[in-house]
Amino acid sequence: MSSGPDSPRLALKPLLKGLAMLALMGLAVAALRWAGEQGVLSDRQWFDAHLRNHGLSGVLLYVGVTGLLTALGMPRQFFCFIGGYLYGFWAGTLLGTLGSTLGCMLAVGFARFFARDFVAHRFGRRVAKVDAFLRRDPLRMALIIRFFPVGSNLATNLLAGVSSIPVRPFVLGSSLGYLPQTVVFALFGSGVNVSSTAQIVLSVALFLAATALGVGMYRRFRAEAAGVVEDGD
Repeated sequence: MSSGPDSPRLALKPLLKGLAMLALMGLAVAALRWAGEQGVLSDRQWFDAHLRNHGLSGVLLYVGVTGLLTALGMPRQFFCFIGGYLYGFWAGTLLGTLGSTLGCMLAVGFARFFARDFVAHRFGRRVAKVDAFLRRDPLRMALIIRFFPVGSNLATNLLAGVSSIPVRPFVLGSSLGYLPQTVVFALFGSGVNVSSTAQIVLSVALFLAATALGVGMYRRFRAEAAGVVEDGD
């Protein structure tokens, strides 16, 4: 049974998914630390050896891997968490945003130049709806879509790629729209790294606020965006 745009499930499902992701990341780090204390491994050793201690090349590797894997559909929140865990809040937020934006560009470019027929077949009439929604103001409409707490980042990128909109404003709007959750997960990652309870609590509070903002924006624009952002992609 599907739920309408005003159903409480619209807010509850992404809220629970986001909180579960935060909890799983925290548990994973706790498990790695326990293993390190038992002499099995060190949670920072691999990251330090391959990323953190390699200066610019390590940073470029992090951004490149983040871009590639998010372009393939992996959750960008995970890589923002890793960025905060490795580089701290400010650098983690910046690098997580760069990696997420690179992933957006790769997916949009792939769809535009190589996968038009596949995307059009896979998403059918939604291609025309996305095109109509984004064409009026690609930057602002992309920003609105990214604030929605539902839908698929990969599907949105692919649909935008086969639309008639210019790529640059869409990517810029996406980059700005990514920021709320990037900030939340980078803050959470940096808080876990330094064992700061205050930062962890703040990141959860910010996540709740960002989800509430996204739900409010969805409800405000639901008549226009009903065919653009759909749960379950």
